[in-house]
Amino acid sequence: MRRVTWMRIIEWGIQSVLFLCAFVSILTTLGILYVLISETFVSFDPKDPAFFQQVSFWDFLTDTRWSPNFADKHFGILPLVCGTFLFTFIAALVGLPIGILSAIYLSEYARPRTRAWVKPALEILAGVPTVVYGYFGLMFVTPYILRPLFQTLLGIDVPGANAMSAGIVVGVMIIPMVCSLSEDALRAVPRSLREAGYALGSTKYDVSVGVVVPAALSGIIAAFLLAISRAVGETMAVAIAGGNTPSLTLNPLDSIQAMTVFIVNMTMGDVPFGTIEYKSLYAVAFWLFFITLVMNVISQWVMRRYREVYQ
Repeated sequence: MRRVTWMRIIEWGIQSVLFLCAFVSILTTLGILYVLISETFVSFDPKDPAFFQQVSFWDFLTDTRWSPNFADKHFGILPLVCGTFLFTFIAALVGLPIGILSAIYLSEYARPRTRAWVKPALEILAGVPTVVYGYFGLMFVTPYILRPLFQTLLGIDVPGANAMSAGIVVGVMIIPMVCSLSEDALRAVPRSLREAGYALGSTKYDVSVGVVVPAALSGIIAAFLLAISRAVGETMAVAIAGGNTPSLTLNPLDSIQAMTVFIVNMTMGDVPFGTIEYKSLYAVAFWLFFITLVMNVISQWVMRRYREVYQ
């Protein structure tokens, strides 16, 4: 009887610790929201107004210039949003196809011995510091790939820091995430579905593309969305390889400034605390938080809506 009582106490303690860990994550999210909202929308100190109590919300969303540190101040978020999505789009073009094709190979084609060393080799990319990726884009991708291709052959000037270089290195960075999550979704498909396809005379390619991938589509799409949200929030690689020029452009060879890069530059600068320039980083941070939150909500909805349940 005493043993049962002690086991129940230990189990209750473990359950309480796990609950507290989950509750801490909720409190952290609420704390982040409180800081962002109090500095961006409504300030509880009348002597210290929030950002949107000094800047028009409409101008923030529609103005095409971002120059908070100049004498002629403009707080249009569009150049930062454009730069963020420009390099993210390039990163998606690089990372998503390579990631899903690698996952299909590891799940359907690779032998166990091959998978045992290929997958860890791929996941090494996830452990490389983002600063290294940034300098890789600045010192290798731009001078040895982009300039010979565009500047030498096509006569198009390529600056040292540009959106394409940042997009390529961030695309390489998200390959392990796409590959790992997609492979887990593919390997979760029951073996019976594969055997049914082979019984109908299908080849391995037909089974992989026509049976396994559609069955794991919800997990693959969720992996894509999570990887893209990871790319949106990347900072140091984009700051080094992408540049620091807030420009409203769709040219991937132009220098850009992403939202994360502006936040880093503002926090590392000499902007006085409490000024409108200082509060602009909270407005940008809230917009970045909102974008990544929407993408994560969409990924969760896709997984719930299209998840296949097998008995």
